[in-house]
Amino acid sequence: MTEQLQSKRIEGLDFARALAMFGMLIVNFKIIMGATGRGPDWLIWFTELFEGRASATFVTLAGIGVALMTRKARNGGDLSTIKENRLKLSKRSAFLFILGLLLYVADWTGDILHYYGIYMLIASFLIVASTKLMIFLSSFFLITSQVLQVKMNYLKGWHPDQPFMEYLDFWTIEGFIRNLLFNGYHPVFPWICFFLLGMILGRLNLSEKAIRNKMLIISIFSLITIEVLSQVLMRLSLTMLDVNSAEFLFQTGPIPPNILYILSNSASATIVIVVSIYIVEKFARQWLIQSLIQTGQLTLTHYVSHVFIGVGILALLNRLENQTLAFSLVFTLLFFVASILFSVLWSKKFNRGPIEWVMRKMTN
Repeated sequence: MTEQLQSKRIEGLDFARALAMFGMLIVNFKIIMGATGRGPDWLIWFTELFEGRASATFVTLAGIGVALMTRKARNGGDLSTIKENRLKLSKRSAFLFILGLLLYVADWTGDILHYYGIYMLIASFLIVASTKLMIFLSSFFLITSQVLQVKMNYLKGWHPDQPFMEYLDFWTIEGFIRNLLFNGYHPVFPWICFFLLGMILGRLNLSEKAIRNKMLIISIFSLITIEVLSQVLMRLSLTMLDVNSAEFLFQTGPIPPNILYILSNSASATIVIVVSIYIVEKFARQWLIQSLIQTGQLTLTHYVSHVFIGVGILALLNRLENQTLAFSLVFTLLFFVASILFSVLWSKKFNRGPIEWVMRKMTN
């Protein structure tokens, strides 16, 4: 499957961003409200579906975006164009990194943007790298992270009474680097793999149905195989390991992001992206589809708004603790609908969202 130029914007990618944003809202609001596990079994199962998968899809889409943005430099091989693209990516990397840390200062400890900044900085050096090299690098990051998870204390830095809720030494040099690279919410080892996957997918001609069909078939087969393998390995390992150790090594949830998690979520992210492209091609003229496309084009703005506006509303309503999953999901739906309406109205007068516009102005 060789790389081809795609002259037209692939709106299915924007649609996929909107879906990923919805999944992210479900997970983040559930955690912020202390609603995890507080509901019927079917609702617990439904909300857990999005844990780690929505964010993985976001990062993969970001990698695709970088591949599409730099395709002229990659295909042309002009050194000045390559340098220009690398500088632009470096500036955006710095913007996202700083914005993410500002959100962290504002008590949003689940931030992903400062990790994005590092992924993008690494990507800036791989604009013209071969696909084989990126596959090698992905394998290196993935295997290294699995070794680190086994050899090192994955809980180091996290509050012993609130694991994966409060990071005690984030603002120290050692703690910051440990969180960024090893055991934060989206550490470079191995989350960069999703970004590299996106860069690889972005080199394919995603407007070609035959290529998408192959992607979809391979991804569905991989997802089913990995999920079955995960269950088998966990059951077999219980003869030698306790439940926590078995889950640590072989589950497909985001904590820790082991090999099976990365492989499973790479497959599910690809499925969401391919299906989104198909949906948009078939139903592009429908108002809801267009509205979701416009929402997907403003995801950076919506990410920031859900931190300040969404959480702010919950604080005013005194709903930040001991809430039910039902309330959490209803609030998420309402916030998502409001985000869609804002996107539709904003897009009538402006081409980019407010935060997207600021980033463009500061990094172009």
